[in-house]
Amino acid sequence: MAKLQPDLYVRSIYDIDLNMLKKRSISCLIMDIDNTLTPWNSSEISDKLWNWVQKAHGDGFKICLLSNNGQKRVKELSAKLGVAYIYNAAKPRRRSYQKALDIMDTTYEHAAVIGDQLLTDILGGKRMGMFTILVDPIDEREFIGTKVMRWIEGVLFRRHPFKKEETRS
Repeated sequence: MAKLQPDLYVRSIYDIDLNMLKKRSISCLIMDIDNTLTPWNSSEISDKLWNWVQKAHGDGFKICLLSNNGQKRVKELSAKLGVAYIYNAAKPRRRSYQKALDIMDTTYEHAAVIGDQLLTDILGGKRMGMFTILVDPIDEREFIGTKVMRWIEGVLFRRHPFKKEETRS
């Protein structure tokens, strides 16, 4: 179960303390898209997200989007944000995480994985030995496969991210 325990839990990417990551010698961020950065299946970039990415870049962070989505949408989002990307990632397979490290010319010790799913994002990052950050999903709308994974997360870990009355630390 340790492979499914994130190193850090925050409500959203906007709650991530970038200075804390820098103190941990983390300079690269591998980020999920759907329900981590944007609502599911959306190609819209909010001003808040744009500003956060620009701040991260200004603070010296490299960013690579890592998504199980197809190329068209992932490429479009990466172009809008000015970041690297990997599509059809087959998370939580190690190969795509290693490719992200290679693209950013770094090692696992200097990278953090940020995502909203334990069984893909967090598991993949943990399998590579990276620092992992779990966020709550942005929206309840999701791909049917993700809904199944969330149900499994709920059964195994009592994680129900859409029950807003629940508080975790």
